Amino acid sequence: MDILHACCAGLDVHKKTVVACIRRVEPDGKVSREIRTFGAMTADLLAMGDWLAASGVRHLAMESTGVYWKPVWNLLEDRFELMLVNARHIKQVPGRKTDVKDAEWIAQLLQHGLLSPSFVPPPPVRELRDLTRQRAQLIADHATAANRVQKVLEDANIKLAGVASDVLGVSGRAMIAGLIAGQSDATCLAEKAKGRLREKIIPLRRALEGRVTEHHRFQLRLLMDQLGQLEGLIARLDGRIAEVMARAAKTGDGPPPFSEAAARLATIPGIGSHSAEVIVAEIGTDMGVYPTAGHLASWAGMCPGNNESAGKRRTGKTTKGSQWLRSVLVQVAWAASHTKQTILAETYRKTAKRLGRKKALVALGHKILRIIYEMLKEKTDYIERHLTNQAA
Repeated sequence: MDILHACCAGLDVHKKTVVACIRRVEPDGKVSREIRTFGAMTADLLAMGDWLAASGVRHLAMESTGVYWKPVWNLLEDRFELMLVNARHIKQVPGRKTDVKDAEWIAQLLQHGLLSPSFVPPPPVRELRDLTRQRAQLIADHATAANRVQKVLEDANIKLAGVASDVLGVSGRAMIAGLIAGQSDATCLAEKAKGRLREKIIPLRRALEGRVTEHHRFQLRLLMDQLGQLEGLIARLDGRIAEVMARAAKTGDGPPPFSEAAARLATIPGIGSHSAEVIVAEIGTDMGVYPTAGHLASWAGMCPGNNESAGKRRTGKTTKGSQWLRSVLVQVAWAASHTKQTILAETYRKTAKRLGRKKALVALGHKILRIIYEMLKEKTDYIERHLTNQAA
């Protein structure tokens, strides 16, 4: 088997230790191995880097073990050619398994060029990705807390959701604040309605006639405080993301800055400002790291799988990929499917007739991702195709 790297190393990374194996081809053709175990503290990792560099190592490979690989990558990426590998792709044959053997196996696969690297974006993209993912988690927590508010109101037989379209709107919050303060008169609570909701005063009075106890008030007070805290944190993250998006500037003929790429993507039907920020954070702006649009779609888990044996196709289930990117693409596809007079909405309707709505959303998300790839690669804007008149 051909040898790609005469001297390289494999790292088996854990929470408290890192096992490093240097694999070297000697002048006489024999292969030598040197193995050491280091701690996971910063000083230990820097000492490991010095040892590897002094041994002539330039190429390193490691498994993507939880989050434990990240500090190793951050400390060594400026000194070595690093490769992060999916653990499923380097699983050993059954037998004895130890940390030392794992490190040796990784080094051996790397030396023969049998590893496929995972995509690790540059530091600015990683920072933006951390922020957008944290915002998504807080938004999910906010939705959970809002559902709990609704649950408490239903427990007290307050049917506000049956009249108001948004329980946590301006009017809804004012009524909930009144309930928390101990107000029980449905007429007085209904008078807190604002805007168009005042047209439903009579139904509101009936909906607000419940049995609110001190227990319900305590729960509502706690949940409304939680919602306020989450909304404040989300607003702070929005501000920080805006700063990071505006801070990255274009250099020479390199990839476009974050703000320019996000503004360009926001012109695609279904993509809003937040969705554009998430997409930029997940895939970056340099499409040169993906050989083709198909490679990007495969990495995102948005393309059909290929499982065929004996001439029979067993399944076309989509592959596993980035759950963050896949989630936002499905949301974008759903929004695009409801747009009017767009080719994306027309594509969704045609696909839904054949595959059903859920598969049609994934297919439309796949199409949108390919459009994104071409736009960022060619630095072009989205131009809507005019629909031809077709018989209904």
